Amino acid sequence: MERTAENTVIGFIGTGVMGKSMAGHLMSKGYKLHVYSRTKEKAESLVAQGASWHSSPAALAPLCDVIITMVGYPRDVEEVYLGDQGVIPFAKQGALVIDMTTSSPSLAKRIEEEASKRGIWALDAPVSGGDIGAREARLSIMAGGSKEAFEQAVPVLEAMGTQIVHQGPAGSGQFTKMCNQIAIASNMMGVCEALIYAEKAGLDPSTVLKSIQSGAAGSFSLSNLAPRVINGDYAPGFYVKHFIKDMQIALDSAKEMNLDLPGLSLALSLYERLARMGEEDSGTQALFKVYLQQQ
Repeated sequence: MERTAENTVIGFIGTGVMGKSMAGHLMSKGYKLHVYSRTKEKAESLVAQGASWHSSPAALAPLCDVIITMVGYPRDVEEVYLGDQGVIPFAKQGALVIDMTTSSPSLAKRIEEEASKRGIWALDAPVSGGDIGAREARLSIMAGGSKEAFEQAVPVLEAMGTQIVHQGPAGSGQFTKMCNQIAIASNMMGVCEALIYAEKAGLDPSTVLKSIQSGAAGSFSLSNLAPRVINGDYAPGFYVKHFIKDMQIALDSAKEMNLDLPGLSLALSLYERLARMGEEDSGTQALFKVYLQQQ
């Protein structure tokens, strides 16, 4: 069955930096929305627009045809889905659950297994694009799960993203997101090193950026995060603490594959140093502060 605004009630769990924008887009498309967040205040703007707030995932789940989660860590995902007051024990048969958190591939597989036992469809569908992509509804969404579950989800996902790709069975979305994070990790080191090098060479980093962001060095981080660094803006589009979590998941899964990723290992060590500097709630572009320490 195609999930449209006319026949679908959506539950959204996790209304943080990205989740709030994503949920807002669903409401703007006409979907009736139920929300849960551990901090009720984070959902107040959505409630003011007509969303219904609930005190637990268990209270929300039986009212919804589709349940989307965008929380912080794998432990949060596990609790929200499989805990005593979680989604899976209380969702109705035939419901579709979509975890858009960046989480563990093995946990995504486990959630699908438990969901299927209860006649519930499940997808892991992490995203890339940060706060900008969430705000502008142009996230890249990488989905893992059955083809049938994916086809049901597409109309809903289209409200939040523009690049929506089915990557394969359960866990495939999370594996793909790890590829994304691996590429970003080394790229952020390159962005920061280019900026500090420009400063040391006596160049204007903003002028340098005009030349290099549209050439072979171009990337999302160079175009969107480097200007924030230059302006001293370290507010989170994506938290340092969550990026550290992602890199650790990637390294753990790489270890299971007997795969060495030295660039990722170095990036993780630098971000862990940044967190020890008290910057875990800053945006990932705050990595530049590690390089500033060397001056």
